[in-house]
Amino acid sequence: MARNLALALPLDVLPGGRRRGDECLPTVHSPIRCAQGLGSKRCRVAVEGNSIDALSQFELGTVGGAIGASVGFTQSNLHMLIAGALIVAMMVLGMRPRAIVPGRFQSLAESAYGFIDDMVVAQVGPEGRRFFPFVFTLFMFILFGNMLGLFPYAFTYTSHISMTFTLAAIVFVLITVVAIVLHGTHFFGYFFPQGAPLWLAPIIIPVEIVSYISRPISLSIRLFANMVAGHVMLKVFATFVVMLAGLGAVGPFLSIMPLTINVVLVGFEVLVAFLQAYVFAILTCIYLHDAVHLH
Repeated sequence: MARNLALALPLDVLPGGRRRGDECLPTVHSPIRCAQGLGSKRCRVAVEGNSIDALSQFELGTVGGAIGASVGFTQSNLHMLIAGALIVAMMVLGMRPRAIVPGRFQSLAESAYGFIDDMVVAQVGPEGRRFFPFVFTLFMFILFGNMLGLFPYAFTYTSHISMTFTLAAIVFVLITVVAIVLHGTHFFGYFFPQGAPLWLAPIIIPVEIVSYISRPISLSIRLFANMVAGHVMLKVFATFVVMLAGLGAVGPFLSIMPLTINVVLVGFEVLVAFLQAYVFAILTCIYLHDAVHLH
């Protein structure tokens, strides 16, 4: 993004005839500072006026006034709390009636519960039900985080690699601890399959270790990359709509195409939001299966 901003700075002049350098340089001495959000708001708006700034939506900022700034409480933290509150509300309100003929909320809660329960049992086995609360919480937290980001002015906390890697690291630590607790030192036999020729050990063991350690990396990057790519595409085509709509009498007609694409992309992003939560959860179940059964 900093490179794009650097290319955008020298273009034309600001509205009113003032050159861009006269407006921006006193407060922003480099494109990097502007990209980091350290410059004036006017400078950043001017840069966006000559380029498509699709990455600014992922910038973190503190919320909650002076108290939020003092503890580093960002919009990402706020949306995590909102997601948690919505999940609790959905389950509490959904299970409160306990009706034989379920209503909408109860059907939604029961469907979510049954979906994850079936996934855990199918992938891990009946003994995997002890991990159901963890997998259910993980799935719902990621799903609501993905979905919240599709609303205007909302923030997608799963679009930050620090967030997704933290979730993946929790999964990695859990499966490792479970495997060691259940199997003790036999856990290390996972890196050298039984019956494999001993002379292949120098090759198989390093490959298995690298494959095992790469699990949190692949988990985190997959979720992070899909969320970022989708939101960047939405921002780009939304910007096209605004830019084309301002081209005089023909502008509104030209903007119909990117607007249509953006509507389709929103529907596609809803599907991706669910699929990415599902993939994260089912891979967690597969890793738990390996930890429980050690094969």
